[in-house]
Amino acid sequence: MADKLPTLPDGYSTVPRGKIVNAVTCLEMLEKPASREQPSPTGHSLERMVDPDLKFYRSLFRDVGEDWMWVSRLTMSDAELGSILRDPRVECYVLLSQAGAVGLLELDFRQDDECEIVFFGLIQEATGKGAGRLLMNQALSIAWGHPIRRLWLHTCHFDSPSALPFYTRSGFRPYGFMVEVVDDPRISGVLPRTAAPHIPLIE
Repeated sequence: MADKLPTLPDGYSTVPRGKIVNAVTCLEMLEKPASREQPSPTGHSLERMVDPDLKFYRSLFRDVGEDWMWVSRLTMSDAELGSILRDPRVECYVLLSQAGAVGLLELDFRQDDECEIVFFGLIQEATGKGAGRLLMNQALSIAWGHPIRRLWLHTCHFDSPSALPFYTRSGFRPYGFMVEVVDDPRISGVLPRTAAPHIPLIE
């Protein structure tokens, strides 16, 4: 993916006010890693969302990703989002606990022989308790249960600082960097102004 995009010049580049800059790391896995038995939190289950309710999906997407600047699915029309989530080659899962929905996993098999982990995350209250490892183990099992040769994802500096080390421990290998410049969604109102306090808001 990264090698299909234009390259940036060396040195500093000025970013207009109202924009945010996202440094992205792309990671891949070319074979299923050996399974590792690890304690998992009790009372959790992973359920596939077949023909997902868009309101529920967006609510969970926001709960998981608001502080990490997840906005792409919040700005799509119902028709556009529905066409993605209802594609049989896209599998969307919700991690459930006794407290309700606590995690989101979305796998995209639309590219031949590949799977992208498009979205992977937990609500803040579920982090640090083993649910992330449980969700990743399930993601690897589901993805490699398909006839793929490559599993990949990307993370960025907007994400939790623990995300990149977590992915590398899971068996992913970094292979490229990208830079994304977009409108700050807190200015447009897509996200509240209090979202992602670790990212400066410059109007």
